[in-house]
Amino acid sequence: MSDALIPWIIALAVVLILFFAAVKVYPEYDRGVIFRLGRVIGVKGPGLFFIIPIVDRVVRVSLRIVVKEIPPQDVITRDNVTVRVNAVTYFYVIDPVRSVVAIENFVDATFQIAQTTLRSILGQVDLDELLTKRDEINQRLRRIVDDVTEPWGVKVTLVEIKDVELPDTMRRAMAIQAEAERERRGKVIHAQGEYQAAADLARAAELLGAHPAALQLRILGTMVEVSAERNSTLIFPVPMELLRLADAMHRPTEADGTGPGTASGA
Repeated sequence: MSDALIPWIIALAVVLILFFAAVKVYPEYDRGVIFRLGRVIGVKGPGLFFIIPIVDRVVRVSLRIVVKEIPPQDVITRDNVTVRVNAVTYFYVIDPVRSVVAIENFVDATFQIAQTTLRSILGQVDLDELLTKRDEINQRLRRIVDDVTEPWGVKVTLVEIKDVELPDTMRRAMAIQAEAERERRGKVIHAQGEYQAAADLARAAELLGAHPAALQLRILGTMVEVSAERNSTLIFPVPMELLRLADAMHRPTEADGTGPGTASGA
């Protein structure tokens, strides 16, 4: 190889290196924050764009949602119950420049803010609220963390409590309480049923008392139902009016002296 070609080869290699350093291709979900001699000049991407090698520096920022799981935290609620709570937070970048300039590492910073806010907020609620009003607590957590991360160009979309681990003693106490509550509801429902049944029976008795014929039909219907079961003994209820009529018919006979207990001679 001629010595005269060596400089040209070196120059061509340098040009190729600079060309590939100047060409950038970013996908749709990435943006490049351009620093020229230490100053931000703007954001480029997605697609193909060029920078000035050595002079420009590019910081790649992803716009996709980042999911960070908050490990279990020991939290003391307002009513002095110790629970272990873990959660998950979802956030993404809405301003690439602020996410690079305003904070050194927005992912770790958002994670730490979500973790400390979780412990702070849960320490202000009772255990019952933590178990029954989880959606409200999640919204409150999201608003607080989002207000902190907004100057960083980060949008928090969700802070979700995943699991609440209770102590064994608290689980047993809640189980006993739930069982007692079910028994109380059962007794209340039973008492209400008895009251309604008694009221219906009272109205039925008033109706049957006003219509004796209906009472007789009811008695006969009951006799048919009982006789269908093939019982050996059948008790037939006799109305009191019939007994009074028989007694009235029997008394004149005894008064005339023709009854079975009358003597035949003096």
